[in-house]
Amino acid sequence: EMTATGKHAEIEVYDEKRGIWVNVSVDPVFNSAGHLEGIVHIMKDITNRKRANEALRESENKFKDLVEKSNVGVYLIQDKVLKYVNVKYAEIHGYTVEEMISKLGPENTTHPDDWASSMESMRERTAGQSSIYRQFRIVTKSGEFRNVEVYGSLTLYQGRPAVIGTMLDITDRKRAEEALENERQRFQTLADNAPFGMILEDKDGTITYINPMFKKLFGYNLTDIPDGKTWFRKAFPDDEYRHKVITTWFDALENTARGQQRSRIFTVIAKDGTKKEINFIPIQLSTGEHFINCEDITDRKRLEAQLFQSQKMEAIGTLAGGIAHDFNNLLMSILGYTSLMLMDTDAHDPNYEKLKVIEGQVQSGAGLTRQLLGFARSGKYEVKATDLNELLAKSADLFGRTKKEIHINKKYADDLLVVEVDRVQIEQVLLNIFVNAWQAMPEGGTMYLETRNVFIDETQSGLFPLKPRQYAKISVTDTGIGMNEETQRRIFEPFFTTKEMGMGTGLGLAAVYGIIKGHGGTINVYSEKGKGTTFNIYLPASEKKLAEDKVVPNKVLKGTETVLLVDDQEAVITVGKAILHTLGYTVMLAKNGKEAVEIYESNKEKIDFVILDMIMPGMSGAETYDAIKKINPDIKVILSSGYSLEGQATKILERGCNGFIQKPFNVSDLSRKIREVLDS
Repeated sequence: EMTATGKHAEIEVYDEKRGIWVNVSVDPVFNSAGHLEGIVHIMKDITNRKRANEALRESENKFKDLVEKSNVGVYLIQDKVLKYVNVKYAEIHGYTVEEMISKLGPENTTHPDDWASSMESMRERTAGQSSIYRQFRIVTKSGEFRNVEVYGSLTLYQGRPAVIGTMLDITDRKRAEEALENERQRFQTLADNAPFGMILEDKDGTITYINPMFKKLFGYNLTDIPDGKTWFRKAFPDDEYRHKVITTWFDALENTARGQQRSRIFTVIAKDGTKKEINFIPIQLSTGEHFINCEDITDRKRLEAQLFQSQKMEAIGTLAGGIAHDFNNLLMSILGYTSLMLMDTDAHDPNYEKLKVIEGQVQSGAGLTRQLLGFARSGKYEVKATDLNELLAKSADLFGRTKKEIHINKKYADDLLVVEVDRVQIEQVLLNIFVNAWQAMPEGGTMYLETRNVFIDETQSGLFPLKPRQYAKISVTDTGIGMNEETQRRIFEPFFTTKEMGMGTGLGLAAVYGIIKGHGGTINVYSEKGKGTTFNIYLPASEKKLAEDKVVPNKVLKGTETVLLVDDQEAVITVGKAILHTLGYTVMLAKNGKEAVEIYESNKEKIDFVILDMIMPGMSGAETYDAIKKINPDIKVILSSGYSLEGQATKILERGCNGFIQKPFNVSDLSRKIREVLDS
């Protein structure tokens, strides 16, 4: 058809038989007269070109599909105008592709604060500088700010420079990074301000982190202890103990699952040589690292030891008090009959001196029970408002007259607060401590005595077993041989002594401890081998005025009144009756509280006073006292006990009871106490 009109024609033909493409071109040939003379056919195999073009189209289609369906935004920008964006790029901004291309430019979608840096990046890319990733913020169609990471590189578009690149929405990643950074900062703040030492060790033993409290506890930094091996060597310098620690440490780690805690307590030597009790709590992390908490429990261990010591002394004290009570009842019969026999025996009688020896020995036994009762904190007999300076000076002068080789240095506070104490017992305390100091200075030395006022507040009361308040403090320091730690821990235990056999019972300082505790105070000791010892005594201050001493004549006083003697011990009843008859009194007897109340109810017009035992089975002395006082509120009652003036006896005296006498007592002791009560 084309050649008929004299035109060139081409056609592409596929040869199925040979599987090739052929390009056929046809050109007409005319003679000089203009008539068609013939046709020229040219056939060319174009199979390779055809296949190449098809491959190119397929590749272009795949690339277009890949770009359009990509999860990464793709853009082409030229002269600040978007020439192309894919669907994802538009989605990131919240627009359609058409809106992005036709209406918007980068200035409309970039955060105002990031526009300058964005354009600078664009200029760098257009100038052909290296392609890099940049982060900035965009503004979406809804007005939300989102973080994006943009990559761009130089290209040519329609013969002119342009920038083609990708955009990735990293808003969620940035939030996660910020959350992680906030978490890291919180952990850092926690670690930096934690009350525990913290240390992080990698699986190779290298220490990668220690917190400020660790440095404060031990004085070491990462330079001092770069690895666990160095730490063990410095913290546990003793070879034997270090071997024990390492064995225990790795045994704990091997038998503890990841994430579990298994604490161990070791004694650590800090950089300055200080010894500390540390509770180590290691945790193995999933990374193979070890995170270790270090809790300083030095003070807690010391307080626990003090509590244990206090509880132990309390238990032993209870036992000692019971023994002393029973022993005093035994001594009561011996001393009572001995004093009666002495009244009937002439001083020239051969048996008189023997009886005096027996009386003296019984009184020595009573002194031993006073020590036991003192240790049991049940030893107060007569409490008075007292000037400790005067009492200390009196005791020191008495001691100094017999121990000339000891120089006594005194420093007393002029304004020392008044205390309420049993003066005899505090003198016993001081003399025991003086003797202890003298024995620690066999070649002589100096003893320093000091008094001062102290206030124990709430912050200190945990370090002292004392209530917050004002105290008068006595310090006794010697320049003697000192004590080791073991001796200091046990020095107040009954029957503990470092002296040779026959040189002491070990009850002296135990009684000191009990007497001071019984007065609501405390005593502690500080000592070093070869550097002397200091005893510190704290006694509660009182607002009462100083009491005046009354002199009681030492003679037997008789009477004619009727007395009801109440005691559950047969031996005490018998000797008591004999003493009272000797003194001229009419005696009625009761062996328990119930019987005493019944007898008094029937004879209340005859009975002038009652001597009442405190400790009785069934109806106690306190219950008996209340029942008798209910019958006659004016009846005079003298309490009697193998214990001392403490506990229930004190409470009864505060309720109006007339007097107290400690067993064992002799004839003159009882006679004076009766007249003191009846004649008051």
